[in-house]
Amino acid sequence: MRSFRHAAPLLTLALLAAPVAAAAPKTDEKTAAADKKDGDESKLPPLPADKSISQSVRIGGRTISYRATVGTLPVRDEKGETIGQVVYTAYTVPGSDVRRPVTFAFNGGPGAASVYLNMGAVGPKHVQFGAQGDAPSDAPIATDNPNSWLDFTDLVFIDPIGTGFSRSLVDEEKTKKAFYGNDPDIKYLSKIIYDWLVQQQRLRSPKYVMGESYGGYRAPRIAYELQSQIGVGVNGLILVSPYLDPAVGSGSTALSPLPWMIDLPSMAAANLERQGKLTPQAMAEVEAYTRGPFATDLLLGRSNPEALNRLVERVTQLTGLDPALVRRMGGRVDTGTYLREIHRAQGTIGSVYDSNVTAFDPFPWASEMQSNDPILDSLIAPTTSAMVDFVTREVGWKTDARYHALSYAVNQAWDRGKPDDTPVTDLRKAIANDPKMKVMIVHGWDDLSCPFFASRLIVDQMPAFGQTDRVKLDIYPGGHMFYSRTDSGAAFKRDAEALYRG
Repeated sequence: MRSFRHAAPLLTLALLAAPVAAAAPKTDEKTAAADKKDGDESKLPPLPADKSISQSVRIGGRTISYRATVGTLPVRDEKGETIGQVVYTAYTVPGSDVRRPVTFAFNGGPGAASVYLNMGAVGPKHVQFGAQGDAPSDAPIATDNPNSWLDFTDLVFIDPIGTGFSRSLVDEEKTKKAFYGNDPDIKYLSKIIYDWLVQQQRLRSPKYVMGESYGGYRAPRIAYELQSQIGVGVNGLILVSPYLDPAVGSGSTALSPLPWMIDLPSMAAANLERQGKLTPQAMAEVEAYTRGPFATDLLLGRSNPEALNRLVERVTQLTGLDPALVRRMGGRVDTGTYLREIHRAQGTIGSVYDSNVTAFDPFPWASEMQSNDPILDSLIAPTTSAMVDFVTREVGWKTDARYHALSYAVNQAWDRGKPDDTPVTDLRKAIANDPKMKVMIVHGWDDLSCPFFASRLIVDQMPAFGQTDRVKLDIYPGGHMFYSRTDSGAAFKRDAEALYRG
């Protein structure tokens, strides 16, 4: 999931909307009291020892037997003292040779656990969430995932400190400095990957890093850190709905047309989907208009009334909004307005993660949206319950600690530094250094939290690096979590498997 961007890009969400308490198992009084203390490991209930079980899954018509492991890796400071514990979930096929790839997966936020990629996208078990009609009260029963990647790669899902069961063992101030910032996050998570590889004797295996949303900010930087500082080569990156360039949408929109350009195609895609007309050909026309006449007319501004008229007419057509509203906004439709107004007649609001996934607006007469995101609120219960059930009941990793599928506290404490294009810079350097590395960037057409057009512009500005297919952009029906749609998840798997096997 992404950083809390806009009012709430999903834990990439660079700033979650209207914070609400995330549903999770209650912590008992003893644990709660311990968690409030600024302290070391002795003041917290110990986490269980690593635990593995044997399971199987049906993928592509065949049964795959694997080991599911819930384990813990320590984070140590420069003095060698343990300051945190990272909990991971790994799925490995026993008896495989050293050539079997291993993929390390991160979600975003900051503040999201890796359960979304695990049980939503590529893990062996799947629980439904993130699509129209899904509800928090749906039974959180995980079933075999036909779109799992376990048939061609082992999978390690890593929960950063403050998410899942991972935790800091130092006080609040030290925690923020060591874990809750763009740069320290990359340092310790890269070391966690290295530690797992050494522990499991997998340094010779092909290695891939996968990140969704703010995880897409992490992945290129982790790859470059591993490559240039720790001494571990990465064969490929998979960036899912990535938050790649924080700088592009962070400044004033008074002059730059980019924020409006980046959002418009995703609004148009959702409108085309509602009409049953969404095709790559139709979107190619939208993108051409956005790069050309739309950008030009935006820059002409009020000095050219004809330009404003053209903007209003075309933006109205592309978005499906009321032309009077579009004119009042000068053809510059912000995401929040779009999500409320496009579904107002039905009394619903759209999700920033997929604007065609809606929920009833609890305050339809308010001047501004006063509820949290429809997808964000609906996925906490199924993902938390399914993951805790898997870890504690199936695997038998018994703990009464609270599981944080989505931590608003981590997101609010995060030090984002100065918005810049560091992920893109590190991505370029990592690819340039390794002529065999390949990158797959994937998006859903309808996502307004991390719109696909930003990645389109970024990729088009990159050097060819010797092969034009080394950085590949694929876009699927759906939104931020397009993989919640079975067909899109299957297409994603096919494209990824071609990358791995190639």
